[in-house]
Amino acid sequence: MSQMNAPLLTAIDVGTTKICALIAEMTSETDFEIIGVGIEAARGMRKGVVVNVDGAGAAIRESVAKAERTSGLEIGQAMVSMAGSHIASVNSHGVVGISGQRGIDQEDIDRALDAAQAIAIPHNREVIHVIPRGFTVDGQEGVRSPLGMHGFRLEVEAHIV
Repeated sequence: MSQMNAPLLTAIDVGTTKICALIAEMTSETDFEIIGVGIEAARGMRKGVVVNVDGAGAAIRESVAKAERTSGLEIGQAMVSMAGSHIASVNSHGVVGISGQRGIDQEDIDRALDAAQAIAIPHNREVIHVIPRGFTVDGQEGVRSPLGMHGFRLEVEAHIV
């Protein structure tokens, strides 16, 4: 039974043959209940690569609309999964200096993530996502969120897609 205030998770899997959209609500800290599903034949895809943006976009919209209809909810955001040989990822490290007179803010974190992206990327590739894996503040490793911490050196381990 759907609860109006339960946290929702929406996932979209974009494949070569089909597009699947799934809406689930969190029923406990570790469990989800699927409340909406939409499956649509893929269009505009070849070997995991979008070859026709209009066709792929229409198939994605239709799969999401089906999931929304079955759940009775309208989604605002989703996690999207795409796979293929055209997608690559690498781990990287970024370091920036911090003024010790104030706490670390989002701008400092963004600068560290930008530094992690300063890697050689072939001209036919682009960065589509940067995932911070962990931070280090003045040698203190294992920091999940450095916001508000004080230090002179901020480092980030990031996964670049």
